[in-house]
Amino acid sequence: MKKDFYEILGISKSADAAEIKKAYRKKAIEFHPDKNPGNKEAEENFKKAAEAYEILSDPQKKAKYDQYGHQAFDGGGGGGGFHGGGMNMDDIFSQFGDIFGGGFGGGFGGQSSGPRRAKGSNLRIKVQLTLEEIANGVEKKVKVKRKVQAKGVTYKTCTTCNGQGQVMRVTNTILGRMQSASTCPSCGGSGQILDGKPSNADAHGMVVEDDTVSIKIPAGVTDGMQLKVGNKGNDAPGNNSIPGDLIVAIEEIEHEFLKREGENLHLDLYISYPEAVLGISKDIEAINGKVRIKLEEGIQSGKILRLKGKGIPSINGYGNGDLLVHVNVWTPKNLNKEQKQFFEKSLSEENFIPKPEKSEKSFFEKVKDMFS
Repeated sequence: MKKDFYEILGISKSADAAEIKKAYRKKAIEFHPDKNPGNKEAEENFKKAAEAYEILSDPQKKAKYDQYGHQAFDGGGGGGGFHGGGMNMDDIFSQFGDIFGGGFGGGFGGQSSGPRRAKGSNLRIKVQLTLEEIANGVEKKVKVKRKVQAKGVTYKTCTTCNGQGQVMRVTNTILGRMQSASTCPSCGGSGQILDGKPSNADAHGMVVEDDTVSIKIPAGVTDGMQLKVGNKGNDAPGNNSIPGDLIVAIEEIEHEFLKREGENLHLDLYISYPEAVLGISKDIEAINGKVRIKLEEGIQSGKILRLKGKGIPSINGYGNGDLLVHVNVWTPKNLNKEQKQFFEKSLSEENFIPKPEKSEKSFFEKVKDMFS
């Protein structure tokens, strides 16, 4: 089981942004590669601290984590979380360089020098899904505008860092002269700068092109969840660069009849007074078509029928939720003379006097059961 992010940083859930950043910097310095050369355990702790900070420092991601825990960012391609397990150390240094203040190098085991692979910026889009698409999973093709390297663009070795991607500096301290490495400001750490470009390219040798991206969306995604499509973001300059990612935010289209609650679905079913008295079989709206249910004689308004497995699939593969049918007996407002006489006569009839059985649950008990 994944360790709690607050526990990793050694803070409480009430910690503010400044406390979170301070706690992360403390952990990052403790497990930093320059202080723990060749130590694999320190490397893992360093990555865990970076993962925890990436989530807790973002107010939206922090709110999701506080509500759903690690599940909010697992499955379905990521859920918009941090992919620390798949990142190399250069990625972490480039993302959190401001935390270290440039006082350390950039790798483990003495590999703090050398160019890193430049990564392009991410693109973000929204994809709207119907409840049916969410229940069954779907493949969507979307058009995005991506920055790509122009044809004919060339790069050369950066003269500031001589292709190393880093510049060294020496600082005088009370402990003596200390040497540290920081990312080259001219090439951004790639070790290369622009040499020649076609006229239609920008200052970095990039052009904007339309691209059609196929996105496989698993069943069970939720509104606001984010999926990652690797290498479908913008390109970065350089011969050894890699594209960024395409971040896909899910937007759920509200269904006309069905209301979603996690993996369960709710349906309000209105029946007439005669149908409630006599009982009836009815076709109701389910997520994948009509379903026939039987209503017993004398069914009461407020009765909840649970149809097992007729809800939304769990994104983690734990089966389907249920469809809860809420029975509402519709009371007529306009009666003709004959109908009115019938009910007036029935006022004193014993069968029409309410006699709830002990097994009948009250409204508050039903609400309690529904949320338990």
